[in-house]
Amino acid sequence: MAKSQIWFGLALLALLVVSSAVADDVVVLTDDSFEKEVGKDKGALVEFYAPWCGHCKKLAPEYEKLGASFKKAKSVLIAKVDCDEHKSVCTKYGVSGYPTIQWFPKGSLEPQKYEGARNAEALAEYVNKEGGTNVKLAVAPQSVVVLTPDNFDEIVLDQNKDVLVEFYAPWCGHCKSLAPVYEKVATVFKQEEGVVIANLDADAHKSLGEKYGVSGFPTLKFFPKDNKAGQDYEGGRDLDDFVSFINEKVGTSRDSQGQLTSKAGIVERLDALVKELVAASEDEKKAILSRIEEEASNLKGSTTRYGKLYSKLAKSYIEKGSGYATKEVERLGRVLGKSISPVKADELTLKRNILSTFVASS
Repeated sequence: MAKSQIWFGLALLALLVVSSAVADDVVVLTDDSFEKEVGKDKGALVEFYAPWCGHCKKLAPEYEKLGASFKKAKSVLIAKVDCDEHKSVCTKYGVSGYPTIQWFPKGSLEPQKYEGARNAEALAEYVNKEGGTNVKLAVAPQSVVVLTPDNFDEIVLDQNKDVLVEFYAPWCGHCKSLAPVYEKVATVFKQEEGVVIANLDADAHKSLGEKYGVSGFPTLKFFPKDNKAGQDYEGGRDLDDFVSFINEKVGTSRDSQGQLTSKAGIVERLDALVKELVAASEDEKKAILSRIEEEASNLKGSTTRYGKLYSKLAKSYIEKGSGYATKEVERLGRVLGKSISPVKADELTLKRNILSTFVASS
C-alpha cells in the first residue's frame, strides 16, 4: 500500500510538471467555460479547430505567436476551442469547417467571422483594429543555427556534434510551412550541447547545396558525429517526428516540450546494481557501491555525467538510509513544479529519475 501511494504521488507530480510545461498563451475554452470568458469585459478572438485538421496544425504556431503577443493586453482575449471535444458550443456558433476564426466584441456573444490571412501579422492587425489595442507581435529569439559558407564546415563537420541541416530557399512554400516547426525542434534540443539544429539558404549558397546533392526544397540531411558525409532525413515533418528521430539517433531523451523524459539519465547496467544495493545487507552495501563506481568510470560520452550521479546518489543512500530516496524524490517533484531555469530543471530531473530507481527497488 505504501509503495502504491508513493508511485501515485510521483505520477501526480510528473503530471503537474508536464501540465505546466505545455501550458501556452492561448486560452483554452470548453462547452462549460465559453460563455464565462467570452462576451464579458474583453473582446475575444476565438479559433474553432479540430486536432486532426491540417490547416489547423499549420495555423497553430501563428496563433500561439498571437496569443503570446496579446497575453498582457487587458481588453483582449485570444482563445481556442477543440470542436471534437466540445461540439455543442461549436454548433451553437455555426462552425461548419476548420479552422473557423470569429471575433466576439466586448460584452457581446454575436460574433463576426474573420476572413483575413491566417498568419500572426494579419491576425494582430485585425485584433488591434477591432479591440482598440496597439499591440506589436512578440519576436522570439531564434534557436535554429544559421549556416553560411563561412561557418558550415566548422559547425556541421564538427565530430563532437550531431547536426540536422535544412537546406531551404526563401521563396519555397513548403519551407515557409516547415519554418515554425523547425524552430520548435531547435528549441526542444537547445539544452543539448551535442545537438545542433541548423539551416542553410541553399538558394543564396548554391554551391554548398550542390555539394550535398540538394535538388529540391526543403531538403533535410543529418550529419551524425560518425558520418560527416551526411544522410538524408526521410521522416515525417511534424514536431514529434523530428523529436523521435533525434532521440533515437543521438540517444537523447526529450519530449516535444523540451522537457527531459523519465528515461533521461537511466543506465540499465547501473540500474541493475542499484537493485542489488537496495536489497543488500549493510555489510554488503559498500562492496556494491564500489562496483557502481567502477561501472560508472567505464562510461563514455554523455553518459559519463550519469555515472557520476549514480555514484553520488548511491553514497547518499547508504549514508542517509533507505528513506532518503523517497523523501528526495518528493522534494524534487515540488521544486520541479515551480518556475525554474531549463538548466536547473534538467539537473533536477536527472537526479529524480535515478532516485526513482532506488524507490522502485525498495
